[in-house]
Amino acid sequence: MGGMDESAEQPAEQPAEAAHGVTTGAVARRLGVAPTTLRSWDRRYGIGPAAREDGRHRRWTPGDIAVLQEMCRLTSSGVPPAEAARAARAGSGPAAAAAPAVPGGPAVPVVPVAPLVHAAPARQPGSGNGLPFGQVRQECRGLGRAAVRLDSPTMDEMLGSLISEYGLVTTWEEVMVPTLHAVGRKWETSGDQYVEVEHLLSWHVSTALRRVSIAAPAGPRAAAPPILLACVPGEQHTLPLEALAAGLAELGLPARMFGAAVPPEALDQAVRRTGPSAVVLWAQARSTAHHALARHIADTAWGVKGARARSTVLLAGPGWAGPPPAPGMLRPGGLREALALLCGLCETAAAAAGAPPQRP
Repeated sequence: MGGMDESAEQPAEQPAEAAHGVTTGAVARRLGVAPTTLRSWDRRYGIGPAAREDGRHRRWTPGDIAVLQEMCRLTSSGVPPAEAARAARAGSGPAAAAAPAVPGGPAVPVVPVAPLVHAAPARQPGSGNGLPFGQVRQECRGLGRAAVRLDSPTMDEMLGSLISEYGLVTTWEEVMVPTLHAVGRKWETSGDQYVEVEHLLSWHVSTALRRVSIAAPAGPRAAAPPILLACVPGEQHTLPLEALAAGLAELGLPARMFGAAVPPEALDQAVRRTGPSAVVLWAQARSTAHHALARHIADTAWGVKGARARSTVLLAGPGWAGPPPAPGMLRPGGLREALALLCGLCETAAAAAGAPPQRP
């Protein structure tokens, strides 16, 4: 995605990294682990940088990073951390190339640091404990490893850090969704053995999204008519709507999140009572897509007599594949497009509400 491809900058950065070292935060992002994990490994097992800036701040050399990569590979394969640390310190493997010797010290192995955007196929050792990843960001594998280990603190820290650095939409599209899909596929193909992993990961993704909603300040758009978010009857997948609610909160747009499996009568009453600028209906599967309900909501009028209005209906999710049930309904292709459409609808509705009534 635009602005995220840093591969062109890597050759210019690597010589400086070799000379001055890399910060703990940068190494953590590249390896897909939490900074607190690196600090814990340093404190408990001596897996830390050989030098510290000003005697305090950790600066990781290519040789230090090679040891960390081996530590990640071993722990992801199920080796206990203490044993993995001993093996990693003993040597990161024969494939590592030797760096120029430092005067007065031994040569250290140099392992190229993976870029942040795309990594190798997930079948390589240590790429997510066997989760079926394809060509994804390295952070997906780090989040997947933490999920398989049921490591709640690491998942929390990684998700918060990623949202802070890359923003909600990029984190959702490039890290959260691919990792959730990989865990879901593993669950489906392993006889429900990974159900606890899927549930815990979903919980932490939901928690991270709600934190965004809570932290977002109310903007001037908060006075606009609200946007209603609801899963159709029988639909339990709420995370995409939670991501949309968080994105709307960041934009200062008012939303009402009704969650999973909203009965038709309840949604009808919510529309009539709130007069929303838009109603988003989520359907994960074609079996849950409720075309009659979508048409009913699109036809539901609200407001005072003589100035009735109707809400725009957005059909979100793969369950709505095919032509819309009625003209005028919108089908966003993803979170980014949905936010753009809803922003425009809210601004139009707010302008109409503040404008003097038009007479024929």
